[in-house]
Amino acid sequence: MNRATLRLRALAALPFVLALVAQLLLLALFHDRLPDRLAVHFGPEGADGFAGRTAYGVISAALLLGLGTGWTLLVRRTALWGAWATAGFTGALLALLVRDNLDAVDAARVVSPPTDLALAAAAAALLAAVGLALTRLVPEGEPAGVSVDADAPRLPLGAGEVAGWTRTTGSRPLTALAVLALVAAPVVLLLAPWPLALLGLVGLVIGVPGLALARIRVSVDRHGLTVRPSFASRPRVRVPLDEVAGADVRNVDALADFGGWGYRVRAHRTGVVLRSGEALVVRRPGGREFAVTVPDARTAAALLNTLAERHGKV
Repeated sequence: MNRATLRLRALAALPFVLALVAQLLLLALFHDRLPDRLAVHFGPEGADGFAGRTAYGVISAALLLGLGTGWTLLVRRTALWGAWATAGFTGALLALLVRDNLDAVDAARVVSPPTDLALAAAAAALLAAVGLALTRLVPEGEPAGVSVDADAPRLPLGAGEVAGWTRTTGSRPLTALAVLALVAAPVVLLLAPWPLALLGLVGLVIGVPGLALARIRVSVDRHGLTVRPSFASRPRVRVPLDEVAGADVRNVDALADFGGWGYRVRAHRTGVVLRSGEALVVRRPGGREFAVTVPDARTAAALLNTLAERHGKV
């Protein structure tokens, strides 16, 4: 594992460690002001889920450790903001839950105001911005010096000509799944009995990145290959020209080749896969590959090879 990967994983784990430390400190500092039984879930008629102080401490710690472990093992540079957002939302909700239970005589009468979710969402947005800023601490690519395969397709360009290529593509099933997950998340958090209500957080983890990937813009230009949400410039995946060892077109099977849809990670290859079929595949240093399913991938591959070759001669 190289230094860049270690740094990325450390930055992904950091917000969860901070949230866990904050949660344990709150429980220790306010131990005498917390009831023996805490209200931990709230329905339309008030508190309907309860846990002892020790059980709540174990459950909250396990939740943060589980989410942190998952993000640390699976995070990619362009998704670091998601790890910070998840830690911010979860940590804020847990801290607000402690606040709501302070000095409670009867846990059944504890009230969790609707503003708790708004405050947790604000914390998630703030920490997402922090995570996005910290992305700069992780190197984006490897050293230059990669030559393009001689047999890779080219798009003829004159010495003074410039060119760019861009396409927008999307997946209706992924859009529907993401919207469904985002709609279900607050419903499950509010209405499901404890501890099943925690599954609402899973809806957020699925829905937010799912919506970002449901419709993407793929571009090839002087910066290299860029894949980003169609409605925003970030988060994005970029393969700079000095990392292109060759690009071509390949038919991929979403399930057989990548195990599903969305941003996929496999041994020696990653991809943004919205459907089975035509994909632009870029070979990178060390034999790694990046694939994105997009129409007119042949033109994109030819232009990317031409631009990468020209870049290598500068």
